Amino acid sequence: MNNFDFIVVGAGIAGASVAAQLAAKAQVALLEMEERPGYHTTGRSAAAYEPNYGPRPLLALSRAGIGFFKAPPPDFSETPVFTQRGSLVIEAKGQENAAQSFLSADSKLQVMSEAEMLALYPILRRGYANRGFYDDGTGDLDVGLLHQGFLKWFKKRGGRLACNAGAQAITKAGKLWQVSTPQGTFTAPVVINASGAWGDKVAAMAGVAPIGLTPKRRSMAVVAGPQGSDFMAWPFVVDCEESWYSKPQSGKLLVSSADATPVEPHDAYADDEAIAVGIDRFMTATTLEVTRVEHTWGGLRSFAPDKFPVCGFDPTAEGFFWLVGQGGNGIQSSDGLSRLAAALAQHEAPPADIMAQGLILADVLPERFRT
Repeated sequence: MNNFDFIVVGAGIAGASVAAQLAAKAQVALLEMEERPGYHTTGRSAAAYEPNYGPRPLLALSRAGIGFFKAPPPDFSETPVFTQRGSLVIEAKGQENAAQSFLSADSKLQVMSEAEMLALYPILRRGYANRGFYDDGTGDLDVGLLHQGFLKWFKKRGGRLACNAGAQAITKAGKLWQVSTPQGTFTAPVVINASGAWGDKVAAMAGVAPIGLTPKRRSMAVVAGPQGSDFMAWPFVVDCEESWYSKPQSGKLLVSSADATPVEPHDAYADDEAIAVGIDRFMTATTLEVTRVEHTWGGLRSFAPDKFPVCGFDPTAEGFFWLVGQGGNGIQSSDGLSRLAAALAQHEAPPADIMAQGLILADVLPERFRT
């Protein structure tokens, strides 16, 4: 009953999406240590699609998914998971060098004057910015629909989801991996480590050398938008040095200092100091006075040493597959990365549309940490 072709450890967006892809052809078990999937990170995302944001491999993987997000198959979601929302990057005084670096990475941005920025973002404080850069190809992603769509696919294709099934031991018996959990022992020739911030700990449990993942906390504040204003139509706004950002979501404004504090894997909570810093920077840049924070939350974003995702078989451990290190881009890269991971896990060629986006396979394979 517990013998499978693949065992996926972690049912966040990475694990759920690759499990759904694999279940089309194979028997797959998806193991989640919490009582519901996506508890730690997937459910705590600002849910933005920013195809010009992130390191080189994640740009290719994110861009490869836009067609899927705009028009998902009917059995995945009856509505698009993508809603257009432009992004405004502000060059504040003293951020000229950061702006130059930002512009060098993408030439398709519309350069805006202060007056043009105010038309889009009327609370911008006059005199705060030299200029702005607008991208109209960005948007919001419905994380709940996306995650549930992959889980729906997975179950429809015969996959088995086990919650409260954190790995207690991972051992190898001949050609088979055995993952012991409170829900029983699962066996398969391939284990896919999609456990996010816990990736190195899961690897160590399996006797596989870590790759040096660093979980980093991101703190978010939820504040009220200005009364009488159509602020839900405002763009995602960030400064060139990414020292703060804000975006409308669910009838409120999200505000963050874009903190990235290295932490141990844990059930993340918002850091009060980071929240205060983010609110202060936001009020410096805008005319909106924040008198009350309605809610705060924290999430974990995990990074490999080179900030690139890790996707592929570990060359030192047969049948041990890494799928970690998305660095806060796991939602927008989920379609592309899951299809790439499923192909590599089944020893198939990488999807042509992803490679056409300029992906260099060596950038993501774990063997780069084993030389």
